[in-house]
Amino acid sequence: MKIRPKPPGQITIVCGSMFAGKSEELIRLARRALYAKKKVQVFKPLIDSRFHETMVVTHMGVRHEAIPVASVADLESKIDPDTQVVCVEEAQFFDFSLIDLAVDLADNGREVICAGLDQDFRRKPFGPMPHLMAVADEVIKLRAICVECGATASHTYRQIEGKPAHTDDPIILVGATERYEARCRRCFKLRGERPRSSKHRGWAQAKRVLPKESG
Repeated sequence: MKIRPKPPGQITIVCGSMFAGKSEELIRLARRALYAKKKVQVFKPLIDSRFHETMVVTHMGVRHEAIPVASVADLESKIDPDTQVVCVEEAQFFDFSLIDLAVDLADNGREVICAGLDQDFRRKPFGPMPHLMAVADEVIKLRAICVECGATASHTYRQIEGKPAHTDDPIILVGATERYEARCRRCFKLRGERPRSSKHRGWAQAKRVLPKESG
């Protein structure tokens, strides 16, 4: 009798700005897996209790049961042996050990779906998200609508008492429409941001080493 090999695992990352539909897409993928008769578990960080402590809730009110966890180690300890699909909401709030866990789960035949912000309010890479995107089999990048002009928005604008946040403000500040808006490049604002020039753009400058042409 032939032994059936384990199905290949995979990592799917759903990313984008706030109000882009990331949670809705995570729920859609989780329900799709359930429809395929797969065992699914959805996890969320304890820090995210904006709408519900044990539910993933979209801004449109769509809900799905979730297990709140305090850390990646806590998440790993709560994965059932027969779970085939592991979904992680607000992945940017977890530490970098989430990357190793996702790879290990996928290497052992499980599906991993992580949803989160790829950029923080300063438009910089957020937590483990860019690394998860690098090791993923599929990256779904969603975009929102700018509340100012109606253009396609890729950035998360934070406001404090009606004013743009300062670049030195804490990275993590959980909130919804009372603190955040989706903005396009033109309408995005941030106090304390360094002026960009051809010499300095706020990113670490890396030298490109191009291979020499042979022959």
